[in-house]
Amino acid sequence: MKTLSGALVGTTVTKLLLFATLALTTPVPGAEQDSSEPKKPAEGIQDNSFFIEEAYNQEAGVVQHIFTAFSSVDRLGGIDERALDLSFTQEWPVFTQTHQFSYTIPYSFVDSGTTENGVGDILLNYRLQLLTETANRPAIAPRVSLILPTGDEDNGLGNGTTGFQFNLPVSKVVGDRWTVHGNAGFTVLPDVQGQDLANYNLGASVIYAVSPTFNVLLEAVAEWEEEPGEFGGKESSFSAFLSPGFRYAVNFSNDSQLVVGLASPVGLTGDAPDYGVFIYCSFEHSFLRRKTQEK
Repeated sequence: MKTLSGALVGTTVTKLLLFATLALTTPVPGAEQDSSEPKKPAEGIQDNSFFIEEAYNQEAGVVQHIFTAFSSVDRLGGIDERALDLSFTQEWPVFTQTHQFSYTIPYSFVDSGTTENGVGDILLNYRLQLLTETANRPAIAPRVSLILPTGDEDNGLGNGTTGFQFNLPVSKVVGDRWTVHGNAGFTVLPDVQGQDLANYNLGASVIYAVSPTFNVLLEAVAEWEEEPGEFGGKESSFSAFLSPGFRYAVNFSNDSQLVVGLASPVGLTGDAPDYGVFIYCSFEHSFLRRKTQEK
């Protein structure tokens, strides 16, 4: 279990909540609303979910930087075990929107007698825009990932093996203000302490656009996981949680976009954390110079 001392997590969560509050309530200097409003409020913020993966690749020439922080509490036998997991992801289109490369760097704090922290297992991701969304069909973008054993297994920061992951996201705008997403996938981790492990995940979300720049969302996630048993063999666990939240976007005049969000996941099973706080921050912008038109 990834844990932190109560004082450290409490201080960290307070700072993160303060940051989120300031980000949501303070005007951004130089920010201007884009004059080209989306046709539907649901299309204003499309690729900024928290726990559910959307089926929208990055457009050609646009890169996205995503930072998340998840602080959770799990009450076991009257003792609160606390975890703090940070993550940074960068998504790049490969020439066109059809192909996308991204990487994810997790950073965790672990309490194993003394407080340890460090980088976890890094993911290298490729995603194919198999179908783009139309009025009659959803967007579909399967992803495959290579999991690198960069985390310290002895301190609980990694699995100590090269693994593979597959996820199938499906997304559809179903009204002027409503969008739904669905995920199904699995992870394979060979030879973890002599055991070949297989994990599975399912998830879904519904998003309501109060306006093109402010959304409320409800996400549901279920995970079936295996880990090496204490006395050999494998142990299985099932965790499920619901996560209500909201997100707010600031659109700049140069077509870049800042999105900040906050959610409060609640565990539904004994293997899931009881509750937590999730903070999201994303910035996407063009990395190609625009050609100026000569008069």
